Amino acid sequence: MDSYARGKNPAQTDNVSSTSTRAPLTSPAAPAAGRPQRQAGKATGAWADGDRTPLNHNEAIKAEDDGLNVRRRIIETYSREGFDSIIDDDLRGRMRWWGLYTQRKPGIDGGRTATLDPSELDDEYFMLRIRSDGGALSGEQLRTIAGISTEFARGTADVTDRQNIQLHWIRIQDVPEIWDRLEAVRLMTTEACGDTPRVILGSPVAGVAADEIIDGTPALEAIRDRYIGDPEFSNLPRKFKTAISGSPSLDVTHEANDISFVGVVHPEHGPGFDVWVGGGLSTNPIFAQRLGAWVPLEEVPEVWKGVVSIFRDHGYRRLRNKARLKFLMAQWGPEKFREVLERDYLGRTLLDGPPPADPGDLRRDHVGVHRQKDGRHWVGVAPVAGRISGDTLVRLADIATTHGSGRVRLTAQQKLLVLDVPADEVAPLTAALEEIGLTSSPSEFRRGVLACTGIEFCKLALVETKARARTVVEELEKRLPGFDAPFTLHVNGCPNSCARFQVADVGLKGLIMQDDDGQDVEGFQVHLGGSIGADAQLARKTRQLRVTADALPDYVERLGARYLDQREDGERFATWARRVDEDELR
Repeated sequence: MDSYARGKNPAQTDNVSSTSTRAPLTSPAAPAAGRPQRQAGKATGAWADGDRTPLNHNEAIKAEDDGLNVRRRIIETYSREGFDSIIDDDLRGRMRWWGLYTQRKPGIDGGRTATLDPSELDDEYFMLRIRSDGGALSGEQLRTIAGISTEFARGTADVTDRQNIQLHWIRIQDVPEIWDRLEAVRLMTTEACGDTPRVILGSPVAGVAADEIIDGTPALEAIRDRYIGDPEFSNLPRKFKTAISGSPSLDVTHEANDISFVGVVHPEHGPGFDVWVGGGLSTNPIFAQRLGAWVPLEEVPEVWKGVVSIFRDHGYRRLRNKARLKFLMAQWGPEKFREVLERDYLGRTLLDGPPPADPGDLRRDHVGVHRQKDGRHWVGVAPVAGRISGDTLVRLADIATTHGSGRVRLTAQQKLLVLDVPADEVAPLTAALEEIGLTSSPSEFRRGVLACTGIEFCKLALVETKARARTVVEELEKRLPGFDAPFTLHVNGCPNSCARFQVADVGLKGLIMQDDDGQDVEGFQVHLGGSIGADAQLARKTRQLRVTADALPDYVERLGARYLDQREDGERFATWARRVDEDELR
């Protein structure tokens, strides 16, 4: 039974026994000889240590009842009896397993985010995250999402940097009908959130790019269909992020995922994937590390299962802020991790392989007009910080169907691609997209901006992000119209780095600060010179460099102008920001 069928049948997951009694499939009650063991007296909560006692409330919730089981209660009880009928552990815990988060109650300023009880922050509406693994959507799927947006979500729709679409203002009463509509076109919200395998990033030009090393789509679909919604992996220590791409542009941010399969050519065995494990940003940014292993396409699902099983069994469950896979990798190192994977989970040795090639000047976002390997074209457009609307999605679907095949892809940079456009349809397509605010030739500022959900809807946020990003972009386009270099500006509403602020040219972490009059105002801590790719490096934090939200356009304009004036031949902004004195960055 594939994951869509599991999603359609609410009774399916209610037959799952409690995770507190289900033994790990690969770990006995006590670690076998030779297996990594914790230091005496330092319990991590790892199942492989032989003690399943929950060490925090989140683990207790999962031990009491698998998060997948909440679907039946949503359909049979909560949607009928309303918001007030939802028990707390479902509302702020298990409902995430089906893509539902309560959104922030309007009117609560960022200074109160950390001081209020969650019940005081909760609105009676939900954010709903729709999985689109690999970012692939058909015209029919796009119209379905658009219809849900306009009918149930007040027209909201945000493209995330995880290739999802998020809707807001969702009422619990409408969720069963929304699920029915999504699942009728093979979409789902299963494990879009929660301590689960989240949406799988894939190259948005998989299967169409002329320079593609290998198409990872079959492996992505196999993982999705076999394992998403499977109780074997529905209780992980924390979220688990996957990426699979055979693009030489390294377009899935493999540096920041729990596991990534990156296209490479083995000198003896041909195209396959290089395996990276243990990446993640947030409050403790750590780049993924290479295992040094080459995996052919058909073995990707098996290796993925082995890595996620290690995380399930050996991951640190005692403290939530230490429960991501990156902390286990940091302790073990890639050599030990590969050893455990091969010995205890695969039962065989993986082939050694080469690292991915330096992408050089290739851009990751695929914006613009590009020739496909079949002679047609894809056209990449840049909505500002991923914010669109249900009405825009309807028109996008119509345009993509009129001038192409109807296929659309989402990117990990909050961009949209229209695929399969014949040469004589490119001009009318780009003109039609321009009319709905989706340009294929954006300024560098519009092209490079990312923003998280922000205080408008997110209960963790301290500041507004989406509207702020648009304001800054529009101001910079007026003030620096000739800016001619790639420039990334990532706006984040809190320290959790949903918008990856540590790897941007200019990364902004939201905070509450005092202005010149001593009043509390929205502001940002500034991080400069972050990058991913061949020279991956976390951004530079200068001495208490902060800027108020209102002063942000002036500040970024000043930075941009200095860079243009001082850059060396071919020098990128990140390189300039790392080498100049701190005074130049103020």
